Amino acid sequence: MNEATVEGVGVGVGDEGSGAPVVVLSARDELLPIFISNDQAQSMQLALDGEPFDRPLTHDLFVQMVAEFGGAIDRVRIDDLADGTFYAKIDAEQYHGGERTELVFDGRPSDGIALALRVDCPILVSDEVLDDAGRSPEEFDVEGAE
Repeated sequence: MNEATVEGVGVGVGDEGSGAPVVVLSARDELLPIFISNDQAQSMQLALDGEPFDRPLTHDLFVQMVAEFGGAIDRVRIDDLADGTFYAKIDAEQYHGGERTELVFDGRPSDGIALALRVDCPILVSDEVLDDAGRSPEEFDVEGAE
């Protein structure tokens, strides 16, 4: 697994045409674009900017609930890609009565990334996913970048 950073959220051009929101991860000296929904893009961008929303968004609420139940999100793993769909696992832990329990949840990468940005946990991407979908930075035409 390779640790990834979120390079940004923007508008991409894909098979479905232009205008689709995309999050771009950087890992292993490659960029990994993942197309996401408008809501996910907004949630990620607010987390990246450190701007609180007037009312808790779903990801904020989830983080609060996990903490209240004695848990924590440890890491997000983007570990599979099949038929153009990315798959992720969210590794968490819970303490109850002094005992630690490890938990693994299936999740969409977009939800995992949005959560990871809020709790500052690692985002990991498998070699297989990067081999299939990773792109060299030179392949990207970034408008508005400084």
